[in-house]
Amino acid sequence: MTNENVLEIESLSAGYGRYNVVHDISLHIAKGGAIALLGPNGAGKSTVLRAIMGLIKHREGHIRVDGTDLIKMSPHNIAKGHAALVPEGRRLFAGQSVEDNLRLGGMRFRRDQKKVDELLATFFALFPVIERYRSRPSTSLSGGEQQMVAIGRMMMNDPKLMLLDEPSLGLAPLAIKDMTEALVKLRQQGRSILLVEQRVDIALAVCDRIYVLSDGKIIDERVTASLGNDGRELIDHYLG
Repeated sequence: MTNENVLEIESLSAGYGRYNVVHDISLHIAKGGAIALLGPNGAGKSTVLRAIMGLIKHREGHIRVDGTDLIKMSPHNIAKGHAALVPEGRRLFAGQSVEDNLRLGGMRFRRDQKKVDELLATFFALFPVIERYRSRPSTSLSGGEQQMVAIGRMMMNDPKLMLLDEPSLGLAPLAIKDMTEALVKLRQQGRSILLVEQRVDIALAVCDRIYVLSDGKIIDERVTASLGNDGRELIDHYLG
């Protein structure tokens, strides 16, 4: 793996049981870079994320994060700073407060209170509106605010690679705008991001490159700067 890349996937095939959902996937993310996986429902985008996190046992090929091959690693060990995921639907701990949800994301630093406090401060600086709700039940927040907490829970893990699965799903337009701006700020902080999205506009705002998946295979790769402001060519060709 080159020193310039935080993620390199080589010839990844993965699926459930004996059947592959994705086939011979190869892609990379530069350190501090961001890519988006786009494609129709069922294309295999979320399967790639689950394979990176070790949530799928049936995997072939190589998945390297900062030089470490994750292909044989357990989800528990992958979550120790290699990668962290904001799953589709957020999946916050419903019976816990906002701050408890955030601290649970930083469990690997539970013996380093200074580190936990620093990460909390970084999150609240990014999402200041959430600090006033830190003692509230997480499920009492709006959908957009819950998504902020889910991103914060991922940030508290301080992973080398951040994975987000359809973060705009079910959000109001203003919440989508706030979330997109937050992801851009994470990029500016040097974070590396793999984003699964249906919305091309978010991918264009956040990412350097876009990979298009169809039937479990990469069928196109584009530099976002070449796609214009709305990505109309990409939408017309592949996403309808």
